[in-house]
Amino acid sequence: MDAKAAYDELVQRCREWSTLASCAALLSWDEQTFMPSGGSAFRGNQLGLLAGLEHERATDPTLGDLLATVEGSDLIADPESPEAVNVREIRRSFNRKTKLPRELVEELARVTSTAQHEWVACRRAHDYQRFLPWLDRIVTLKRREAECVGHASGDLYDALLDEYEPGASAATLSALFATLRAELVPLVEAIAGSSNRPDPSVLRGTFPIETQRMLGELVAASIGFDFERGRLDTSAHPFCSGIAPGDCRITTRYRSDDFEESFFGVLHEVGHGLYEQGLPADRFGTPMGESVSLGIHESQSRLWENLVGRGRAFWTFWFPIIKRLFRGSLGSANLDTFHRAVNRVEPSLIRTQADEVTYNLHILIRFDLERALLSGDLPPADLPGAWDEAYRRDLGVVAPDVADGCLQDVHWSAGLIGYFPTYTLGNVYAAQLFDAASRELGDLDATLARGDSQPLLDWLRGQIHHHARRYRPADLITHATGSAPESKPLIQSLRSRYGMAYGLSTQ
Repeated sequence: MDAKAAYDELVQRCREWSTLASCAALLSWDEQTFMPSGGSAFRGNQLGLLAGLEHERATDPTLGDLLATVEGSDLIADPESPEAVNVREIRRSFNRKTKLPRELVEELARVTSTAQHEWVACRRAHDYQRFLPWLDRIVTLKRREAECVGHASGDLYDALLDEYEPGASAATLSALFATLRAELVPLVEAIAGSSNRPDPSVLRGTFPIETQRMLGELVAASIGFDFERGRLDTSAHPFCSGIAPGDCRITTRYRSDDFEESFFGVLHEVGHGLYEQGLPADRFGTPMGESVSLGIHESQSRLWENLVGRGRAFWTFWFPIIKRLFRGSLGSANLDTFHRAVNRVEPSLIRTQADEVTYNLHILIRFDLERALLSGDLPPADLPGAWDEAYRRDLGVVAPDVADGCLQDVHWSAGLIGYFPTYTLGNVYAAQLFDAASRELGDLDATLARGDSQPLLDWLRGQIHHHARRYRPADLITHATGSAPESKPLIQSLRSRYGMAYGLSTQ
């Protein structure tokens, strides 16, 4: 078989297992949105079977033969060509997956499917002891996965992290996060001590859920989310699922006494959705049709949620609209008071409701805790106490119970150990990308104040979305911005915007 024929068969096989993965994604979306609770046990069996079938196809020894035929051929001489990228990334996936026994893959799918339903029930019941056996089982399975995969660093955590953020390491992240913690904790303390504080009472009132839903769809469509190729629904924990070309699902959650949670949740998930909808649809099922990492994915959501959605220019256009929609609660509000209120900084218990300044401290705490869980330094039974101590140290708050403490996130029940640090990487990347876009596009604020986000979306499509997995995450940021990933733009952005808002020195 020549290299071209081998490559064509490789792509065909890759698309087959990607189709299986899309079926699993659809079942997972249904599980978290519309499936009755009584279906959870069998849904675990369904997802386990699909995971096993996908794993079987992704680890077929024939793939190794096909890769060997293509590698070194003229077909992939250009390392940035779609063919070279696909071969490189399929090889990477093949090498990783062949280290995992099928029974472990299926067991993880079954356990995490059921555990996510248990998490919902346990959080509702404020019952950590009921959830403990599930967490203990998941940590054991993920430790086994990390041992099977291995990593050159010898750190088990790196073996899991590499699945979400290729090229990153716990050592590198620890250094980056230490810098951020050293900058953020004093900034939070300075803001807390400021007498120049926003008035959050402007946001108190009644916000009918149906109106919130209409507003969310309106804003999502206005910034580019295509509802002919996507939809917005409700779930216990907001998420985005790129199921297939032309089928991207996002979710949010609503409270009638708080429009912020759903509104900014929609902006966040739309950022993810825009990335999914911007990937090359004709290359679906291959690495050149897939997102490169969770950190890059998160950069898109945080950019739209915070750097656009909390900006004065954005609200210059949108505030009159929401004032009319919620005239009963916002009728007497003015733009200045409102804008300050949605940018207030308050150390809080819930990550998904955290302000832009304190948010990364929530992530740094989770990064430390899950590393300790995986290494065995922190027994799962001791997690609530360790959680409370970390929150007291970094944010000065302690949860009244586990529902707002260590049970607040779905991630560990879903087996997503190694995922959390990508949120902070997303913030780091987003600040760099927004800086670069602002330099290249000129007066970005003026276009956003007109309700026109198309220039920014077009820039992101060209610099990020269309490249898919052509570059490693750090290289993609360098390519898009001209600088390697660094925390300085994020720190400067936070100091400048929030220092000014709270009357602090921005130096």
